[in-house]
Amino acid sequence: MRPDSHARTMLPIPDRPAPTLTTYDAKDPDTAFPPIEPLLPPPGAPNVVVVLLDDVGFGASSAFGGPCSTPTAERLASGGLRFNRFHTTALCAPTRQALLTGRNHHSVGMGSITETATSAPGNSSVRPNTKAPLAMTLKLNGYSTAQFGKCHEVPVWQSSPMGPFDAWPSGGGGFETFYGFIGGENNQWDPALYEGTTPVDPPATAEEGYHLTEDLADRAVGWIRQQKALMPDKPFFVYFAPGATHAPHHVPKEWADKYAGAFDDGWDAQRERTFARQKELGVIPPDAELTARHDEIPSWDDMPDELKPVLARQMEVYAGFLEHVDHHVGRIVDTLDDLGILDDTLVYYIVGDNGASAEGTLNGAFNEMANFNGMAALETPEFLAGKLDELGSPSSYNHYAVGWAWAMSSPLQWTKQIASHWGGTRNGTIVHWPGGIAEKGGLRSQFTHVIDVAPTVLEAAGLPEPAMVNGVQQSPMEGTSMLYTFDQPDSPERHDLQYFEMFGNRGIYHRGWSAVTKHRTPWIMVGGTIPAFDDDVWELYDGSVDFSQAHDLAADRPDLLAKLQRLWLIEATKYNVLPIDDRTSERLEPSMAGRPTLLRGTSQLFFAGMGRLSENSVVSMKNRSYSITAEVDLPESGVHGVLIAQGGRFGGWSVWVDRGRLTYTYNVLGIQEFTVTADEPVPAGTHQLRMEFAYDGGGLAKGGDVTLYHDGRAVGSGRVGATQPMVFSADETTDIGYESGTSVSSGYDARTSRFTGKIRWVQLDVGTDDHDHFIDPQERLRIAMARQ
Repeated sequence: MRPDSHARTMLPIPDRPAPTLTTYDAKDPDTAFPPIEPLLPPPGAPNVVVVLLDDVGFGASSAFGGPCSTPTAERLASGGLRFNRFHTTALCAPTRQALLTGRNHHSVGMGSITETATSAPGNSSVRPNTKAPLAMTLKLNGYSTAQFGKCHEVPVWQSSPMGPFDAWPSGGGGFETFYGFIGGENNQWDPALYEGTTPVDPPATAEEGYHLTEDLADRAVGWIRQQKALMPDKPFFVYFAPGATHAPHHVPKEWADKYAGAFDDGWDAQRERTFARQKELGVIPPDAELTARHDEIPSWDDMPDELKPVLARQMEVYAGFLEHVDHHVGRIVDTLDDLGILDDTLVYYIVGDNGASAEGTLNGAFNEMANFNGMAALETPEFLAGKLDELGSPSSYNHYAVGWAWAMSSPLQWTKQIASHWGGTRNGTIVHWPGGIAEKGGLRSQFTHVIDVAPTVLEAAGLPEPAMVNGVQQSPMEGTSMLYTFDQPDSPERHDLQYFEMFGNRGIYHRGWSAVTKHRTPWIMVGGTIPAFDDDVWELYDGSVDFSQAHDLAADRPDLLAKLQRLWLIEATKYNVLPIDDRTSERLEPSMAGRPTLLRGTSQLFFAGMGRLSENSVVSMKNRSYSITAEVDLPESGVHGVLIAQGGRFGGWSVWVDRGRLTYTYNVLGIQEFTVTADEPVPAGTHQLRMEFAYDGGGLAKGGDVTLYHDGRAVGSGRVGATQPMVFSADETTDIGYESGTSVSSGYDARTSRFTGKIRWVQLDVGTDDHDHFIDPQERLRIAMARQ
């Protein structure tokens, strides 16, 4: 085996050809040049597949004793290793950026999700260029790289079709191929997809059997086969990050029906069953204890009897969703096996990017956006009962109840977002690599963290951490390679110090001990009483004998608790955690959060064909008056279709023409729909169509009066009874002249919503006092630019 001659600490690797004889005539017998060889990593570098599921608690997967059947995870575990003390950050985007960089989430600006970014360095959502992602390092060392699925690392003001694309997977992220979605979640039946940086439509509809997870697996399988067919000697790095099992919990009905009746006795009983199974499997120590249910989480017996069938169905749908995604991960594993490369592939199967999600309210949700808008009360038990049969279907945007999230985190305390306790941060993880791991079916209990994945991959590939990438000096990775654990099951842990923080929930792990404090409750997104940071109550646990943090020793060891609290502050200062920011919904509004916005001012100009504009790419019209003006050319044959629409079936608004009549629809969470239609049709020719919404004021989510105009003349009016104050959707967009995704109004189908006339321009004006019902076409651009 030839030694590696490349100087790999500087990337790209400099071309340094050795001087040779230069002849005058290419036909001279002495004319010779060294062969052109493709760049490859050192000999023996494995293929790498990292699978990261979304929102799966430690006690959900059957591979770790849970009720959700995951045969692929079990298969990989039987041929590899289970890690039962692997940790994440308690939230999705922070975990993903930490995974992809080998650095703590605040170090790479991802203290929380991108949608709540601020201007503070630890919460900006901007990855410093001194911390290059793993995919870039691997690509510049000769790996083929591809990502399929969720990317939640793009700053929201960079998520428009104009970029910049530095934070996109196939832009500056190091992935040569990307197929997936940008943002925190997506409709599994009708996703907003990108191929590279280009928006694309799903290849089929839900009615035709489409589902996002299957599509992502199809793409991953096809890419792996093609890569090995064309570059058999070149290893690859595949990052497979499906949206499952983040809400909405969308899955074909037959997968949910497999669990019919399995959860009828509720979450308390399920937690006991899971705990017993975990002991039986040996994935938790024999002396581990099942932690108690906190008072904030209701018992199953306390839930209304009429709601229990809905609650049980929520969990059936979730279990089917998890089994469904595991099945499609299995298709990727089968492909590796069929190609004869499974033994030479380092597979990480990380079962969750944080603990189970408790963002679905105490009763669960038919549309989880209700809670994100502080409007969960609209989904009454009677409403939920009437939607039981639709859970998981294309007409739903559902989430399960807090009690199920707690049960899926068994035997640990708390859930996603709660970075203080292991229920929010401990995720079962499987590593499979027959070519590099001798033991099959082993268990590893050294403390490990998601920042350890990148250095492990580099060590397995024989690659150094780069000191320079694209001319920028790099800071060291903050994780610790896990490679030492692969064949040394009893080796002392090397990652023995780790801080945790999320929205003020914080903790510190040091040499077996953990000091933690829960600061706020994740399902209370609006309102609630939040203590001052100095009033938070800290707890102390001895992890050497207390796997699940069941026995608080704070009163017994105040000296050690104080030492660990001080150590947390030191680590927090080191990694940009300060200032601690416990705001949640307030940070959805850019001006309150202090982050950049793509557009400023009170006016925005659009043109036909623009679309797939996220909410952060459009001037916000929430909780204020606004108007939409469009100049159009209409044919004699009549006109129909969307002028502009924002959001979709589960919340949004649309200005459209219904069989010749100007129409405005406001959809509140898919629960209430308000429609105002003009009294007369628009005549053929060139016209300005205008909608004005006069907000009632007096707080958030109020209603308002609507007036419709043709060329400045009022032609209709009506009333919108309520509005959404915070967010319409995590995945639906704003489109001009058509509507992508699902339709705002039940009066049209998004797939046939294209405007049949010609749109010259559309202008959105918000919060202005003028009532110029007709805009001089020559002045429109000047007005729009001035208001920006």
